[in-house]
Amino acid sequence: MTPETADEVIDQPLWTPSAARMAAHPMTRFRERAAERSGRALPDHDALHRWSIEDRAGFWDLVWDFGGVAGDKGERRLVDGDRMPGARFFPDATLNFAENLLKKTGTGDALVFWGEERVKRRLSWDDLHALVSRLQQALVAAGVKPGDRVAAMMPNMPETIAAMLATASIGAVWSSCSPDFGPRGVLDRFGQIEPTVFIACDGYYYAGKTIDISPKLAEIVPGLPSVRATVIVPYIGTAAATAAKLPQGVALDDFVAPFTAKPVAFTPMPFGAPLYVMFSSGTTGVPKCIVHSAGGTLLQHIKEIHLHCGIGENDRLFYFTTCGWMMWNWLASGLATGATLLLYDGSPFHPDGNILFDYADAERMTMFGTSAKFLDAVHKAGLRPIETHDLSTLQMMTSTGSPLAPESFSFVYDGIKRDIHLASISGGTDIVSCFVLGIPGRPVWKGEIQGPGLGLAVDVWDEDGKPIAEGKGELVCRLAFPSMPIGFWNDADGSRYHAAYFDRFANVWCHGDFAEWTAHCGLIIHGRSDATLNPGGVRIGTAEIYNQVEPIPEVLEALAIGQDFDNDVRVVLFVRLRDGAILDAALEKTIRDRIRSGASPRHVPAKILAVADIPRTKSGKIVELAVREIVHGRPVKNQEALANPEALALFRDLPELAV
Repeated sequence: MTPETADEVIDQPLWTPSAARMAAHPMTRFRERAAERSGRALPDHDALHRWSIEDRAGFWDLVWDFGGVAGDKGERRLVDGDRMPGARFFPDATLNFAENLLKKTGTGDALVFWGEERVKRRLSWDDLHALVSRLQQALVAAGVKPGDRVAAMMPNMPETIAAMLATASIGAVWSSCSPDFGPRGVLDRFGQIEPTVFIACDGYYYAGKTIDISPKLAEIVPGLPSVRATVIVPYIGTAAATAAKLPQGVALDDFVAPFTAKPVAFTPMPFGAPLYVMFSSGTTGVPKCIVHSAGGTLLQHIKEIHLHCGIGENDRLFYFTTCGWMMWNWLASGLATGATLLLYDGSPFHPDGNILFDYADAERMTMFGTSAKFLDAVHKAGLRPIETHDLSTLQMMTSTGSPLAPESFSFVYDGIKRDIHLASISGGTDIVSCFVLGIPGRPVWKGEIQGPGLGLAVDVWDEDGKPIAEGKGELVCRLAFPSMPIGFWNDADGSRYHAAYFDRFANVWCHGDFAEWTAHCGLIIHGRSDATLNPGGVRIGTAEIYNQVEPIPEVLEALAIGQDFDNDVRVVLFVRLRDGAILDAALEKTIRDRIRSGASPRHVPAKILAVADIPRTKSGKIVELAVREIVHGRPVKNQEALANPEALALFRDLPELAV
């Protein structure tokens, strides 16, 4: 059955995995091992998931073994498992994160890199080991010790992966952002964690342009007084000159010059030792510093990449991401499965919109990870990779960053590849992973996320904290899991951490997503709870509106907010239109009719306004809360977190919203 036909048939999936595919899938072997170890019949994925949350100690113990984790497990698997926060997984274990990503050796590709169409490089596993070794020795010589922080402002390139691994090999803590951040945004993040070493590039390429960041570095480095060495990585060819102008500046080649490659030394660390400091988007204040553990991150990523995505030895894993988004950290963990990482930096639409599909062809990509916005943009650009590219090796496509619209589900099967596992996934920086994602043995249904991750007691609760099988509510996780943060940086009593996730429901993680179960045991994410609209006291998810509006040909992108007006809240919709399109009465009627019929009359906006741009974070997420603040005349803090902060001015003091 073709996707076009499937769309016309009620309650038919877009895609169903073949028996042959599932027979070879790691998840199938894992379920068989779980049945043997538990002594329980586990005939299907639902049974496996039930066991994984009923016996979390046994489940995560099997993930450790099945994933071939290098380390000492210790005696205990889970202590205080009923406390959240407070549960401790593998409290006696020691391991080194980098050792688990560098188990493989040889001349095969470990990393492949494309910097737009300008730069193409590859590192073998032996090359990667050698670079990590030299960086490790240089970091130790610069005074980096276990627990110290190394901060990086880098493109998604091989040196960034190597520097992270060198940092983790010592037992130090890694934190990164992308080089398009402004000085204030960098200092708001790294200034809180006081790094010992700061690593940056000399510049980067974007949309065919060469962007020199030395002026930004001249502002940033003096604002990081804890830094003992500022290492400048060559990319645009000015590393030595840039380093010479900075305090404690040194070009990468000079930094590692005194050291020859030797076997990497791995410092054993406690399972719960800090590995990453990651940051909230920071659009409503100074970014929160979220600290993730080495062991929890490793086990969760092995589970997701190897089991849920099926990635293993000889696969080639790609995710379009910057180093300021948690998907970069997720991508890096793919090395633990023995897969080759396909790295890309730059615009995904330079020079003509096909470059990522060219990359998939040239490097025999197995998994293509991207954002919902990218897939929507490919669709609206009229591209049809199914007709222009050989994607025969591509087995899976994942989408995150925002809910994947139903129209985009259909486009993937109609315009990219028919036999592919498409998985909309959702989680966040908060857990450096996913709560809900692809389930290998299940069909793909239009507009739906397939289900919760193994080991995660995900549910949807109403405002009174009661589970609901139908209707929309809060996405929660009822039981502790290993990739919960250790805590927030500089939050000694844990009060800020507790307030972020556990104030709403005692001893339960409340994620802040507005969600709904489907008839197929999947989920739909309707948007962030804090961006939920409440006209007349009825909760409406913004994604419900976008799913109706963005398929309209004239509309490129939309953003909805709730505006306080006349002692109530009214829905205001902003649309960014195609070149030449005009928001006239006819288009307004089309938009309203589409929302009314596709969602409900309550979803229909009171006001529709056209804007030239919509503000978004560096990772491409639209910032509804920031726009809501501007519309209400309130200040937006930390605009450095935005990719296009100038767009906020388009929403200030609009006369149409005064009446």
